[in-house]
Amino acid sequence: MRGVPYDAFVALHRRILVPELMDDPGLGAAEHDHALHGLARLNRIASADLILWRRLRPHLEALPDDRPVRILDVATGSGDLPLRLAMRTRRTFPDRRITWMGCDISEHALEAARRRAEAIGVPFETHRVDITTDPLPPADFVLCSLFLHHLETPMVIRLLRNMADATGRTMLVSDLQRSRVGLLLAWTSARIFSRSPVVHFDAPASVRAAFTIDELEASVRTAGLEQARVTPAMPERMLLEWTTPEVRS
Repeated sequence: MRGVPYDAFVALHRRILVPELMDDPGLGAAEHDHALHGLARLNRIASADLILWRRLRPHLEALPDDRPVRILDVATGSGDLPLRLAMRTRRTFPDRRITWMGCDISEHALEAARRRAEAIGVPFETHRVDITTDPLPPADFVLCSLFLHHLETPMVIRLLRNMADATGRTMLVSDLQRSRVGLLLAWTSARIFSRSPVVHFDAPASVRAAFTIDELEASVRTAGLEQARVTPAMPERMLLEWTTPEVRS
């Protein structure tokens, strides 16, 4: 495709991590908000919440209606993913008491999440933490979407263990797959659906930094998550699901 460097498509045999513009502490607030809005639109178009919802829903259905539930979204950003899930649960389980939580290292992003939650009337706890080193708030279900590709492999393993420690029942993690099709989708959709230069750079950079299914499975084994499953998901994504031994038994 015109404008896409040829080597961007051939150099996918290994992960290539480069600093993403969204993670630049010097990024201005207006640019940050513009990028957050663009990424939220891309996630909505790609149905990023549906990947998690298809697995979260049966777990919720298996619980008694009167059992309170705590759900934590890790690296929540502006909260668009958990808030879309909150709207789905509100329609499907109107009587279920669910406490929604999000954690992130960026206070600016968490403030955006609180504004979004208030606008749609969803109570949403926010926690500012370094999710790779700080203990995470305990929850029945721990979710994480489109974040693992930001991290070096040893840090991914550490994060998986940290999330497992916080998980009372099930952990669900979705991310991009590194592939030529995924890179093409990221490059084109970023330019069609967002005018943010940050999104234009970060979207394809994220695919080049992503894992393959085999690579993520290796990290899961190293993290000691027994009986975890990594399965492909559309479009060019994958889902990790792990349930605690206590719930499995």
